[in-house]
Amino acid sequence: MDKNEKTEELPDNVLPACCECCKTKERSAEEYRSLMNRLSRIEGQVRGVKRMLERDAYCVDILIQVSAINSALNSFNKELLGNHIRSCVVENVRSGNDEIIDELVAIIQKLMK
Repeated sequence: MDKNEKTEELPDNVLPACCECCKTKERSAEEYRSLMNRLSRIEGQVRGVKRMLERDAYCVDILIQVSAINSALNSFNKELLGNHIRSCVVENVRSGNDEIIDELVAIIQKLMK
């Protein structure tokens, strides 16, 4: 692509599908399936909360469901982080890239906010 060509701009909350500046990770079929299943369940929970709101459900009932969504997201993060440490971090440390440790510390700090 020519540098002068206009590219379609994405909203701030949408990442490009692929670009040279982004790191990527190939996942096993099992890891991919597990993470996608978790996200699909979370997506279903969010749709359920939306329906509850549309049906004027009681606030506490909605809050309980939102809490369950937060818990599911935390579980997703734990699984993804564990996979990241066992693969990406280990591979980088073994190849002498200790900067990955700083990246890991930074992401753990963000997750613990």
